[in-house]
Amino acid sequence: MKPAFYEKLRELILPDRPFPVGAEVVTTRGIPVQGNCSPVALARELLSDERISWVSVTDNPGGNPMLPADWLAGQLSEFAPNIILHLACKDYNRAGLESNLWRYAAEGFNNILVLSGDLPATGHPKLAAGVFDLDSVGLLGMITSMNRGLPVPSRRCVTEILTPVNFFPGCVVNPFKQNENELVPQYYKLVRKISAGAAWVLPQLGYDMRKFYEVRQFLRLQNLDIPVIGNAYVLTKTVAAMFNTGKLAGCVVSDRLLADIEKYSAGHDQGKQYFRELAAKQLAVFKGLGFAAGYLGGITKPESFFEIIERFNQFSCNDWKQFYQEIQFPQPDEFYFFETDSSTEFNLSETDLPSLNPILKKPKKTKNINLFYRFSRLVHAIAFHRNHGLYSVLKGVFQFLNRENLFCHICFRMIHQIEKDVKHSLYGCTDCGDCGLPDTAYLCPMNRCSKNMRNGPCGGSMKSRCESDDKDCIWTIAYDRLKYFGELDDFTDSPVLIYNAALKGTSAWSNLYLDRDHNAQPTQTQKNNS
Repeated sequence: MKPAFYEKLRELILPDRPFPVGAEVVTTRGIPVQGNCSPVALARELLSDERISWVSVTDNPGGNPMLPADWLAGQLSEFAPNIILHLACKDYNRAGLESNLWRYAAEGFNNILVLSGDLPATGHPKLAAGVFDLDSVGLLGMITSMNRGLPVPSRRCVTEILTPVNFFPGCVVNPFKQNENELVPQYYKLVRKISAGAAWVLPQLGYDMRKFYEVRQFLRLQNLDIPVIGNAYVLTKTVAAMFNTGKLAGCVVSDRLLADIEKYSAGHDQGKQYFRELAAKQLAVFKGLGFAAGYLGGITKPESFFEIIERFNQFSCNDWKQFYQEIQFPQPDEFYFFETDSSTEFNLSETDLPSLNPILKKPKKTKNINLFYRFSRLVHAIAFHRNHGLYSVLKGVFQFLNRENLFCHICFRMIHQIEKDVKHSLYGCTDCGDCGLPDTAYLCPMNRCSKNMRNGPCGGSMKSRCESDDKDCIWTIAYDRLKYFGELDDFTDSPVLIYNAALKGTSAWSNLYLDRDHNAQPTQTQKNNS
Protein backbone atom coordinates (compact mmCIF):
# COMPACT_ATOMS: atom_id res chain seq x y z
CA MET A 1 0.00 0.00 0.00
CA LYS A 2 1.34 3.43 -0.94
CA PRO A 3 1.62 5.94 1.92
CA ALA A 4 -0.93 8.75 2.04
CA PHE A 5 1.80 11.38 1.51
CA TYR A 6 2.88 9.79 -1.79
CA GLU A 7 3.61 12.26 -4.64
CA LYS A 8 5.57 12.00 -7.86
CA LEU A 9 9.10 13.39 -7.87
CA ARG A 10 8.34 15.90 -10.63
CA GLU A 11 5.56 17.32 -8.45
CA LEU A 12 7.63 17.33 -5.26
CA ILE A 13 10.32 19.64 -6.64
CA LEU A 14 8.03 22.22 -8.20
CA PRO A 15 8.55 25.84 -7.05
CA ASP A 16 6.73 27.01 -3.91
CA ARG A 17 6.41 23.49 -2.53
CA PRO A 18 7.54 22.36 0.97
CA PHE A 19 11.24 21.50 0.96
CA PRO A 20 11.51 17.72 0.35
CA VAL A 21 14.47 15.50 1.19
CA GLY A 22 15.51 12.37 -0.71
CA ALA A 23 17.84 9.57 0.36
CA GLU A 24 20.57 7.67 -1.45
CA VAL A 25 20.69 3.88 -1.25
CA VAL A 26 23.68 1.87 -2.50
CA THR A 27 23.34 -1.74 -3.62
CA THR A 28 25.89 -4.46 -2.87
CA ARG A 29 28.52 -6.45 -4.67
CA GLY A 30 27.23 -9.98 -4.27
CA ILE A 31 23.89 -11.21 -2.99
CA PRO A 32 22.74 -8.89 -0.19
CA VAL A 33 22.26 -10.22 3.33
CA GLN A 34 18.58 -10.57 4.07
CA GLY A 35 17.00 -8.79 7.01
CA ASN A 36 16.93 -5.27 8.36
CA CYS A 37 20.43 -4.44 7.03
CA SER A 38 19.66 -5.20 3.38
CA PRO A 39 19.38 -2.32 0.89
CA VAL A 40 15.81 -3.44 0.12
CA ALA A 41 14.79 -3.17 3.78
CA LEU A 42 16.53 0.21 4.06
CA ALA A 43 14.84 1.60 0.97
CA ARG A 44 11.43 0.27 2.00
CA GLU A 45 11.63 1.79 5.47
CA LEU A 46 12.75 5.13 4.04
CA LEU A 47 9.99 5.21 1.43
CA SER A 48 7.40 4.33 4.07
CA ASP A 49 8.29 7.36 6.21
CA GLU A 50 6.88 10.80 5.41
CA ARG A 51 10.22 12.46 6.19
CA ILE A 52 11.79 10.91 3.08
CA SER A 53 10.25 11.99 -0.21
CA TRP A 54 12.12 9.67 -2.57
CA VAL A 55 14.97 7.15 -2.73
CA SER A 56 17.79 7.37 -5.24
CA VAL A 57 19.58 4.12 -6.18
CA THR A 58 23.19 4.29 -7.39
CA ASP A 59 24.64 2.58 -10.48
CA ASN A 60 28.01 0.95 -9.67
CA PRO A 61 29.44 3.96 -7.77
CA GLY A 62 33.21 4.33 -7.65
CA GLY A 63 33.57 2.10 -10.71
CA ASN A 64 32.80 -1.11 -8.79
CA PRO A 65 30.47 -3.85 -10.13
CA MET A 66 27.37 -4.14 -7.95
CA LEU A 67 23.78 -5.28 -8.16
CA PRO A 68 22.06 -3.05 -10.75
CA ALA A 69 19.87 -0.22 -9.53
CA ASP A 70 16.75 -1.57 -11.22
CA TRP A 71 17.05 -4.87 -9.33
CA LEU A 72 16.54 -3.05 -6.03
CA ALA A 73 13.84 -0.84 -7.51
CA GLY A 74 12.03 -3.94 -8.76
CA GLN A 75 11.61 -5.08 -5.16
CA LEU A 76 9.79 -1.80 -4.44
CA SER A 77 7.58 -1.42 -7.50
CA GLU A 78 4.71 0.10 -5.51
CA PHE A 79 6.95 3.13 -4.88
CA ALA A 80 8.11 3.47 -8.52
CA PRO A 81 7.22 7.18 -8.99
CA ASN A 82 9.33 8.01 -5.91
CA ILE A 83 12.45 6.10 -6.95
CA ILE A 84 15.32 7.60 -8.94
CA LEU A 85 17.49 5.18 -10.89
CA HIS A 86 21.05 6.25 -11.64
CA LEU A 87 22.15 5.28 -15.16
CA ALA A 88 25.85 5.58 -16.08
CA CYS A 89 27.50 5.19 -19.48
CA LYS A 90 30.58 3.24 -18.43
CA ASP A 91 29.18 -0.30 -18.59
CA TYR A 92 26.90 -0.26 -21.64
CA ASN A 93 27.08 0.86 -25.25
CA ARG A 94 24.20 2.87 -26.68
CA ALA A 95 22.20 -0.27 -27.52
CA GLY A 96 22.55 -1.55 -23.95
CA LEU A 97 21.59 1.85 -22.52
CA GLU A 98 18.49 1.99 -24.71
CA SER A 99 17.56 -1.54 -23.69
CA ASN A 100 17.85 -0.60 -20.01
CA LEU A 101 15.67 2.44 -20.57
CA TRP A 102 12.92 0.41 -22.25
CA ARG A 103 12.94 -1.92 -19.26
CA TYR A 104 12.72 0.99 -16.82
CA ALA A 105 9.81 2.50 -18.75
CA ALA A 106 7.98 -0.83 -18.97
CA GLU A 107 8.29 -1.28 -15.20
CA GLY A 108 7.16 2.28 -14.40
CA PHE A 109 10.53 3.72 -13.30
CA ASN A 110 10.62 7.12 -14.99
CA ASN A 111 13.00 9.14 -12.77
CA ILE A 112 16.52 8.78 -14.17
CA LEU A 113 19.75 10.44 -13.02
CA VAL A 114 22.03 10.43 -16.06
CA LEU A 115 25.81 10.20 -15.55
CA SER A 116 28.83 9.49 -17.69
CA GLY A 117 30.10 7.37 -14.79
CA ASP A 118 33.37 6.67 -13.01
CA LEU A 119 36.25 4.84 -14.62
CA PRO A 120 36.12 1.15 -13.66
CA ALA A 121 38.09 0.51 -10.48
CA THR A 122 38.06 -3.28 -10.51
CA GLY A 123 36.78 -6.33 -12.34
CA HIS A 124 37.24 -10.08 -12.49
CA PRO A 125 39.90 -11.24 -12.76
CA LYS A 126 41.57 -7.95 -13.75
CA LEU A 127 40.53 -4.34 -14.28
CA ALA A 128 37.54 -3.89 -16.60
CA ALA A 129 37.51 -1.55 -19.59
CA GLY A 130 35.03 1.32 -19.54
CA VAL A 131 32.61 1.52 -22.47
CA PHE A 132 31.64 5.22 -22.73
CA ASP A 133 30.03 4.74 -26.14
CA LEU A 134 27.81 7.71 -25.19
CA ASP A 135 28.40 10.38 -22.59
CA SER A 136 25.76 11.98 -20.39
CA VAL A 137 24.81 14.53 -23.08
CA GLY A 138 24.29 11.82 -25.69
CA LEU A 139 22.28 9.69 -23.25
CA LEU A 140 20.06 12.64 -22.35
CA GLY A 141 19.47 13.17 -26.07
CA MET A 142 18.44 9.53 -26.40
CA ILE A 143 16.01 9.88 -23.51
CA THR A 144 14.51 13.01 -25.08
CA SER A 145 14.02 11.12 -28.34
CA MET A 146 12.32 8.28 -26.50
CA ASN A 147 10.04 10.74 -24.70
CA ARG A 148 8.97 12.21 -28.02
CA GLY A 149 8.63 8.89 -29.82
CA LEU A 150 11.84 7.25 -31.00
CA PRO A 151 12.06 6.96 -34.80
CA VAL A 152 13.49 3.60 -35.88
CA PRO A 153 13.73 1.85 -39.26
CA SER A 154 11.24 -0.96 -39.75
CA ARG A 155 11.61 -4.11 -41.83
CA ARG A 156 9.64 -2.46 -44.62
CA CYS A 157 12.32 0.24 -45.00
CA VAL A 158 10.12 2.96 -43.56
CA THR A 159 10.57 4.92 -40.35
CA GLU A 160 8.43 3.76 -37.46
CA ILE A 161 7.74 6.04 -34.48
CA LEU A 162 7.75 4.08 -31.24
CA THR A 163 5.30 4.85 -28.45
CA PRO A 164 6.53 7.86 -26.41
CA VAL A 165 7.61 7.26 -22.82
CA ASN A 166 7.58 9.61 -19.84
CA PHE A 167 11.07 9.84 -18.37
CA PHE A 168 11.95 12.64 -15.95
CA PRO A 169 15.74 12.83 -16.43
CA GLY A 170 18.22 14.69 -14.26
CA CYS A 171 21.91 15.42 -14.64
CA VAL A 172 24.91 16.24 -12.48
CA VAL A 173 27.44 19.08 -12.51
CA ASN A 174 30.65 19.44 -10.54
CA PRO A 175 31.18 23.02 -9.31
CA PHE A 176 33.96 21.96 -6.91
CA LYS A 177 36.81 22.55 -9.33
CA GLN A 178 39.91 24.35 -8.20
CA ASN A 179 40.98 25.93 -11.49
CA GLU A 180 39.20 28.14 -14.00
CA ASN A 181 39.86 25.81 -16.93
CA GLU A 182 38.18 22.97 -15.00
CA LEU A 183 35.23 24.84 -13.54
CA VAL A 184 33.95 26.84 -16.52
CA PRO A 185 33.71 23.84 -18.89
CA GLN A 186 31.60 22.12 -16.22
CA TYR A 187 29.07 24.94 -16.42
CA TYR A 188 29.14 25.06 -20.21
CA LYS A 189 28.53 21.31 -20.39
CA LEU A 190 25.64 21.77 -17.95
CA VAL A 191 24.00 24.07 -20.51
CA ARG A 192 24.41 21.35 -23.12
CA LYS A 193 22.89 18.76 -20.79
CA ILE A 194 19.84 20.94 -20.22
CA SER A 195 19.54 21.59 -23.96
CA ALA A 196 19.67 17.82 -24.50
CA GLY A 197 16.76 17.29 -22.11
CA ALA A 198 17.84 17.36 -18.44
CA ALA A 199 14.87 18.46 -16.31
CA TRP A 200 16.67 18.84 -12.96
CA VAL A 201 20.23 19.17 -11.67
CA LEU A 202 22.13 17.50 -8.82
CA PRO A 203 25.56 19.05 -8.07
CA GLN A 204 28.27 16.59 -7.11
CA LEU A 205 29.81 16.45 -3.65
CA GLY A 206 31.74 19.21 -1.92
CA TYR A 207 31.72 21.30 1.23
CA ASP A 208 31.79 24.89 0.04
CA MET A 209 28.27 26.34 0.06
CA ARG A 210 29.36 29.26 -2.07
CA LYS A 211 30.11 26.79 -4.87
CA PHE A 212 26.68 25.20 -4.48
CA TYR A 213 25.09 28.65 -4.69
CA GLU A 214 27.05 29.43 -7.84
CA VAL A 215 25.22 26.64 -9.65
CA ARG A 216 21.90 28.43 -9.10
CA GLN A 217 23.45 31.78 -9.94
CA PHE A 218 24.89 30.42 -13.18
CA LEU A 219 21.53 28.97 -14.22
CA ARG A 220 19.86 32.33 -13.54
CA LEU A 221 22.57 34.02 -15.61
CA GLN A 222 21.67 31.67 -18.49
CA ASN A 223 17.91 32.21 -17.95
CA LEU A 224 17.47 28.50 -17.25
CA ASP A 225 14.63 27.89 -14.82
CA ILE A 226 15.36 24.35 -13.70
CA PRO A 227 15.18 22.74 -10.24
CA VAL A 228 18.49 22.20 -8.41
CA ILE A 229 18.73 19.57 -5.66
CA GLY A 230 21.33 20.14 -2.92
CA ASN A 231 23.67 17.22 -2.27
CA ALA A 232 24.71 16.44 1.32
CA TYR A 233 26.87 13.43 2.11
CA VAL A 234 27.44 12.30 5.70
CA LEU A 235 31.19 11.91 6.01
CA THR A 236 33.38 9.62 8.06
CA LYS A 237 37.09 10.09 8.64
CA THR A 238 37.92 7.32 6.17
CA VAL A 239 35.62 8.58 3.41
CA ALA A 240 36.81 12.18 3.92
CA ALA A 241 40.41 11.06 3.40
CA MET A 242 39.39 9.34 0.15
CA PHE A 243 37.58 12.47 -1.05
CA ASN A 244 40.61 14.56 -0.15
CA THR A 245 43.01 12.47 -2.26
CA GLY A 246 40.66 12.14 -5.23
CA LYS A 247 40.16 8.38 -4.84
CA LEU A 248 36.42 8.87 -5.31
CA ALA A 249 36.09 10.93 -8.48
CA GLY A 250 33.93 14.05 -8.35
CA CYS A 251 33.93 14.29 -4.54
CA VAL A 252 36.00 17.01 -2.83
CA VAL A 253 37.14 17.50 0.76
CA SER A 254 39.73 20.26 1.16
CA ASP A 255 42.78 20.04 3.42
CA ARG A 256 41.21 22.54 5.83
CA LEU A 257 38.03 20.52 6.20
CA LEU A 258 40.03 17.32 6.55
CA ALA A 259 41.95 18.89 9.46
CA ASP A 260 38.64 19.67 11.22
CA ILE A 261 37.39 16.15 10.55
CA GLU A 262 40.52 14.61 12.04
CA LYS A 263 40.08 16.80 15.13
CA TYR A 264 36.43 15.84 15.68
CA SER A 265 37.09 12.19 14.83
CA ALA A 266 39.43 12.00 17.81
CA GLY A 267 36.45 12.60 20.14
CA HIS A 268 34.54 9.99 22.10
CA ASP A 269 31.93 9.48 19.35
CA GLN A 270 34.53 9.52 16.51
CA GLY A 271 32.92 12.63 15.07
CA LYS A 272 29.48 11.15 14.50
CA GLN A 273 27.60 14.13 15.91
CA TYR A 274 29.77 16.59 13.98
CA PHE A 275 29.17 14.80 10.68
CA ARG A 276 25.41 14.63 11.18
CA GLU A 277 25.22 18.24 12.30
CA LEU A 278 27.18 19.27 9.20
CA ALA A 279 24.72 17.45 6.93
CA ALA A 280 21.71 18.99 8.70
CA LYS A 281 23.24 22.47 8.32
CA GLN A 282 23.80 21.84 4.61
CA LEU A 283 20.12 20.99 4.19
CA ALA A 284 19.22 24.26 5.96
CA VAL A 285 21.44 26.24 3.57
CA PHE A 286 19.98 24.52 0.53
CA LYS A 287 16.49 25.44 1.67
CA GLY A 288 17.52 29.02 2.45
CA LEU A 289 19.18 29.47 -0.94
CA GLY A 290 16.04 28.36 -2.76
CA PHE A 291 17.10 24.89 -3.85
CA ALA A 292 14.21 22.66 -4.90
CA ALA A 293 15.12 19.84 -2.48
CA GLY A 294 17.86 18.20 -0.45
CA TYR A 295 19.56 14.85 -0.98
CA LEU A 296 21.22 12.78 1.75
CA GLY A 297 23.84 10.10 1.12
CA GLY A 298 26.52 8.20 2.96
CA ILE A 299 24.17 6.53 5.48
CA THR A 300 23.10 2.89 5.83
CA LYS A 301 20.62 3.07 8.72
CA PRO A 302 17.16 4.65 8.44
CA GLU A 303 17.30 6.14 11.93
CA SER A 304 20.39 8.12 10.90
CA PHE A 305 18.50 9.69 7.99
CA PHE A 306 15.62 10.56 10.27
CA GLU A 307 17.89 12.05 12.96
CA ILE A 308 19.52 14.42 10.45
CA ILE A 309 16.16 15.54 9.08
CA GLU A 310 14.86 16.17 12.59
CA ARG A 311 17.92 18.31 13.35
CA PHE A 312 17.37 20.21 10.12
CA ASN A 313 13.73 20.85 11.03
CA GLN A 314 14.74 22.31 14.40
CA PHE A 315 16.76 25.18 12.92
CA SER A 316 15.15 28.61 12.80
CA CYS A 317 14.36 30.17 9.44
CA ASN A 318 17.46 32.42 9.38
CA ASP A 319 20.06 30.05 10.84
CA TRP A 320 21.08 29.03 7.34
CA LYS A 321 22.85 32.37 6.76
CA GLN A 322 25.28 31.62 9.56
CA PHE A 323 25.73 28.04 8.31
CA TYR A 324 26.43 29.36 4.81
CA GLN A 325 29.42 31.23 6.19
CA GLU A 326 30.54 28.29 8.35
CA ILE A 327 30.50 25.69 5.57
CA GLN A 328 33.02 27.24 3.22
CA PHE A 329 36.02 24.95 2.89
CA PRO A 330 37.60 25.90 -0.45
CA GLN A 331 40.76 24.44 -1.88
CA PRO A 332 43.83 26.71 -2.06
CA ASP A 333 43.44 29.41 -4.74
CA GLU A 334 39.91 28.23 -5.51
CA PHE A 335 38.42 29.80 -8.64
CA TYR A 336 34.89 31.20 -8.40
CA PHE A 337 32.71 32.05 -11.37
CA PHE A 338 31.24 35.11 -9.62
CA GLU A 339 32.84 37.79 -7.51
CA THR A 340 31.98 37.96 -3.82
CA ASP A 341 29.43 40.69 -3.23
CA SER A 342 28.05 40.97 0.29
CA SER A 343 25.13 43.08 -0.88
CA THR A 344 23.84 40.31 -3.16
CA GLU A 345 25.14 37.26 -1.34
CA PHE A 346 21.67 36.20 -0.25
CA ASN A 347 19.71 38.04 -2.91
CA LEU A 348 17.52 35.46 -4.63
CA SER A 349 15.68 37.89 -6.88
CA GLU A 350 15.46 37.13 -10.57
CA THR A 351 17.09 40.41 -11.60
CA ASP A 352 20.23 40.98 -9.53
CA LEU A 353 23.33 38.83 -9.87
CA PRO A 354 26.86 39.35 -8.56
CA SER A 355 29.49 40.35 -11.08
CA LEU A 356 31.37 37.77 -13.06
CA ASN A 357 34.90 37.03 -12.02
CA PRO A 358 36.96 39.53 -14.08
CA ILE A 359 39.48 36.81 -14.95
CA LEU A 360 36.82 35.28 -17.20
CA LYS A 361 37.19 38.24 -19.56
CA LYS A 362 40.99 38.22 -19.67
CA PRO A 363 42.39 35.62 -22.07
CA LYS A 364 45.95 34.77 -21.21
CA LYS A 365 48.59 32.97 -23.16
CA THR A 366 49.50 29.57 -21.73
CA LYS A 367 51.70 26.67 -22.73
CA ASN A 368 48.61 25.22 -24.42
CA ILE A 369 48.78 27.92 -27.10
CA ASN A 370 51.75 26.66 -29.10
CA LEU A 371 52.95 26.57 -32.69
CA PHE A 372 51.52 23.10 -33.23
CA TYR A 373 48.03 24.27 -32.22
CA ARG A 374 48.33 27.31 -34.50
CA PHE A 375 49.44 25.03 -37.34
CA SER A 376 46.43 22.75 -36.75
CA ARG A 377 44.06 25.72 -36.86
CA LEU A 378 45.63 26.95 -40.10
CA VAL A 379 45.39 23.58 -41.85
CA HIS A 380 41.78 23.20 -40.73
CA ALA A 381 40.87 26.68 -41.97
CA ILE A 382 42.42 25.96 -45.38
CA ALA A 383 41.24 22.43 -46.02
CA PHE A 384 38.58 21.22 -43.57
CA HIS A 385 36.41 24.17 -42.56
CA ARG A 386 33.08 23.67 -44.30
CA ASN A 387 32.55 26.05 -47.24
CA HIS A 388 35.83 27.90 -46.58
CA GLY A 389 39.26 27.82 -48.18
CA LEU A 390 39.86 24.75 -50.33
CA TYR A 391 36.96 22.83 -48.82
CA SER A 392 34.74 23.00 -51.92
CA VAL A 393 37.61 22.03 -54.22
CA LEU A 394 38.60 19.05 -52.10
CA LYS A 395 34.97 18.03 -51.73
CA GLY A 396 34.74 17.91 -55.52
CA VAL A 397 37.91 15.80 -55.74
CA PHE A 398 36.58 13.26 -53.25
CA GLN A 399 33.21 13.15 -54.98
CA PHE A 400 34.98 12.45 -58.28
CA LEU A 401 37.01 9.63 -56.70
CA ASN A 402 33.93 8.13 -55.05
CA ARG A 403 33.35 5.73 -57.93
CA GLU A 404 33.35 1.97 -58.30
CA ASN A 405 36.52 1.42 -60.31
CA LEU A 406 40.04 0.23 -59.61
CA PHE A 407 41.74 3.61 -60.09
CA CYS A 408 39.47 5.39 -57.58
CA HIS A 409 39.77 2.49 -55.15
CA ILE A 410 43.58 2.68 -55.24
CA CYS A 411 43.49 6.47 -54.80
CA PHE A 412 41.22 6.20 -51.79
CA ARG A 413 43.47 3.60 -50.16
CA MET A 414 46.54 5.76 -50.73
CA ILE A 415 44.82 8.85 -49.29
CA HIS A 416 43.62 6.88 -46.28
CA GLN A 417 47.11 5.53 -45.62
CA ILE A 418 48.61 9.02 -45.80
CA GLU A 419 45.89 10.30 -43.45
CA LYS A 420 46.55 7.51 -40.94
CA ASP A 421 50.31 8.07 -40.94
CA VAL A 422 50.07 11.86 -40.62
CA LYS A 423 47.31 11.99 -38.00
CA HIS A 424 48.74 9.15 -35.92
CA SER A 425 52.16 10.78 -35.74
CA LEU A 426 50.76 14.25 -35.01
CA TYR A 427 47.68 13.50 -32.88
CA GLY A 428 47.84 9.84 -31.87
CA CYS A 429 44.91 9.14 -34.19
CA THR A 430 43.11 5.81 -33.64
CA ASP A 431 41.53 5.82 -37.14
CA CYS A 432 37.99 6.17 -35.78
CA GLY A 433 36.73 7.53 -39.10
CA ASP A 434 34.56 10.21 -37.42
CA CYS A 435 37.20 12.76 -36.45
CA GLY A 436 36.60 14.87 -33.34
CA LEU A 437 39.84 16.90 -33.47
CA PRO A 438 38.21 20.24 -34.45
CA ASP A 439 35.59 19.80 -31.69
CA THR A 440 38.19 19.38 -28.92
CA ALA A 441 40.78 22.00 -29.96
CA TYR A 442 42.87 19.39 -31.85
CA LEU A 443 43.17 16.88 -29.03
CA CYS A 444 41.96 13.44 -30.05
CA PRO A 445 39.07 12.48 -27.71
CA MET A 446 39.45 8.81 -28.63
CA ASN A 447 43.13 8.76 -27.67
CA ARG A 448 43.70 11.58 -25.18
CA CYS A 449 40.53 11.22 -23.06
CA SER A 450 40.05 8.14 -20.87
CA LYS A 451 36.27 8.33 -21.41
CA ASN A 452 36.26 9.53 -25.05
CA MET A 453 34.31 12.67 -24.05
CA ARG A 454 33.24 14.68 -27.11
CA ASN A 455 30.65 16.98 -25.51
CA GLY A 456 32.68 18.41 -22.63
CA PRO A 457 34.45 17.14 -19.52
CA CYS A 458 33.30 14.53 -17.05
CA GLY A 459 33.27 15.52 -13.37
CA GLY A 460 36.18 13.36 -12.29
CA SER A 461 39.24 15.52 -12.94
CA MET A 462 41.25 16.92 -10.04
CA LYS A 463 43.63 19.88 -10.26
CA SER A 464 43.24 19.78 -14.07
CA ARG A 465 44.42 16.17 -14.19
CA CYS A 466 42.39 13.33 -15.67
CA GLU A 467 40.49 11.08 -13.29
CA SER A 468 43.00 8.35 -14.16
CA ASP A 469 45.78 10.78 -13.11
CA ASP A 470 47.97 9.79 -16.05
CA LYS A 471 47.55 12.98 -18.12
CA ASP A 472 46.06 16.45 -18.17
CA CYS A 473 42.31 16.64 -18.87
CA ILE A 474 41.93 17.50 -22.56
CA TRP A 475 39.01 19.81 -21.80
CA THR A 476 41.16 22.03 -19.58
CA ILE A 477 43.58 22.42 -22.49
CA ALA A 478 40.72 22.97 -24.93
CA TYR A 479 39.27 25.67 -22.67
CA ASP A 480 42.57 27.57 -22.57
CA ARG A 481 42.84 27.41 -26.35
CA LEU A 482 39.26 28.41 -27.13
CA LYS A 483 39.29 31.21 -24.58
CA TYR A 484 42.48 32.69 -26.04
CA PHE A 485 40.89 32.89 -29.49
CA GLY A 486 37.48 34.04 -28.22
CA GLU A 487 35.71 30.85 -29.24
CA LEU A 488 34.19 29.66 -25.97
CA ASP A 489 30.72 29.75 -27.50
CA ASP A 490 31.74 26.48 -29.17
CA PHE A 491 31.27 24.80 -25.79
CA THR A 492 27.55 25.52 -25.72
CA ASP A 493 26.59 26.14 -29.34
CA SER A 494 27.77 22.85 -30.86
CA PRO A 495 25.14 20.17 -31.50
CA VAL A 496 25.27 16.94 -29.55
CA LEU A 497 28.29 15.02 -30.86
CA ILE A 498 27.83 11.26 -31.09
CA TYR A 499 30.47 9.01 -32.63
CA ASN A 500 29.39 6.85 -35.56
CA ALA A 501 30.99 3.45 -34.92
CA ALA A 502 30.16 2.33 -38.48
CA LEU A 503 32.99 4.55 -39.71
CA LYS A 504 35.72 2.84 -37.67
CA GLY A 505 38.76 2.11 -39.87
CA THR A 506 37.65 4.35 -42.73
CA SER A 507 39.06 7.67 -43.92
CA ALA A 508 37.83 10.59 -41.80
CA TRP A 509 38.84 12.94 -44.62
CA SER A 510 36.61 11.20 -47.16
CA ASN A 511 33.81 10.89 -44.59
CA LEU A 512 33.96 14.66 -44.03
CA TYR A 513 33.90 15.60 -47.69
CA LEU A 514 31.31 12.97 -48.60
CA ASP A 515 28.99 14.01 -45.72
CA ARG A 516 29.19 10.73 -43.85
CA ASP A 517 30.45 11.88 -40.43
CA HIS A 518 28.86 13.81 -37.57
CA ASN A 519 29.49 17.14 -39.35
CA ALA A 520 27.22 16.30 -42.26
CA GLN A 521 23.78 16.93 -40.81
CA PRO A 522 22.06 16.85 -37.42
CA THR A 523 21.47 13.38 -36.05
CA GLN A 524 17.96 12.38 -35.20
CA THR A 525 18.73 13.16 -31.57
CA GLN A 526 19.79 16.66 -32.51
CA LYS A 527 16.69 17.14 -34.65
CA ASN A 528 14.48 16.10 -31.77
CA ASN A 529 16.20 18.61 -29.51
CA SER A 530 15.91 21.52 -31.94
